Amino acid sequence: MTETPHHESAKQADATRRSILATLGGTALGVAALGITASRAAAAGPSNTSQPAAGLAAACVLTPEQTGGPYYLDLETVRKNITEGKAGVPLTLRVTVVDTATCFPLPNTAVDVWQCDALGVYSGYVAGGSTPDTTFLRGVQLTDSAGVAEFTSVYPGWYVGRALHIHIKTHAGGTVSNGTYHGGHVSHTGQLYFPETYNTKIAALAPYRNNTATRTLNARDGIYRNGGSSTLLSITQAGTDLSKGVTGTVIVAVNPAATP
Repeated sequence: MTETPHHESAKQADATRRSILATLGGTALGVAALGITASRAAAAGPSNTSQPAAGLAAACVLTPEQTGGPYYLDLETVRKNITEGKAGVPLTLRVTVVDTATCFPLPNTAVDVWQCDALGVYSGYVAGGSTPDTTFLRGVQLTDSAGVAEFTSVYPGWYVGRALHIHIKTHAGGTVSNGTYHGGHVSHTGQLYFPETYNTKIAALAPYRNNTATRTLNARDGIYRNGGSSTLLSITQAGTDLSKGVTGTVIVAVNPAATP
C-alpha cells in the first residue's frame, strides 16, 4: 500500500527539510539501509527550533509498506530476547523509528517483529514442523527516547520462494500492562532484509547448512523488489568469527497517524 507522508504545515519548515535532503544528495532511501544510530540534535537557528540529526533527516522518507504474510500472530508479548533457545547465529536487531512529518525519532512506539528459525520454520503454526503452541522468534519492544527498539534474536533462515527476512509492524497509541501491548493502531507493516554477502556466509554455518530449501536471492524475491532495498539491514560482526554474532541496524520512517 502506498501512503502519502504528512508534510509539515509551515512552509518554511517544509522548505528546510527539502533543503536538508537535497544537501545530502537525495539519498533518502539508501541511507535507511545504513542503519545510522538514532540521535536528536539541536540546531542553533534564529528561532532556536530543534532540528533532527542529519542521518535521520536523510532517512525521512516513508518506508514502503510490504505484506505481513500468513504467519502473523497478535501475541503482542513485550520482550527483548525472542530466541527461546533457538539455534543460530546471534543477531542483535536495532530498529530506529522516525516520524516522516518531523524527521525526529519516535519514542514509545511499539515495534512488533516475527521471523522464521534457521530451518525456515515459524512458531505458532503446524506447517514446517512447528506446533501451534510455540512462540519463538516473536516479540514487541517499545522504542526509547532515541526511537530505538532492540531485540536479541538469531539470523533467520529461509524457505521456498522467499529471501531471508524479518517481518515488522509498528504500533502507535497503545499501552503496556502485564507484559503485553494493548490498544493503539498499526502504523506500518513491512519487512527487513539482509545483505547477500552475509546470507551466503551464514548459509555455510550450522544449523543453516541443514536447511534443504532452495535459497531465494534478494534480487529474485518479488516482495524485496517492491521497496525492500529501503529496509536492507546494515550488518556488523561481533568479531572475526561470524558464528559469534552480528548486529543489524535499520531506520524505518513511518506516519504514526496512518492506519494502513
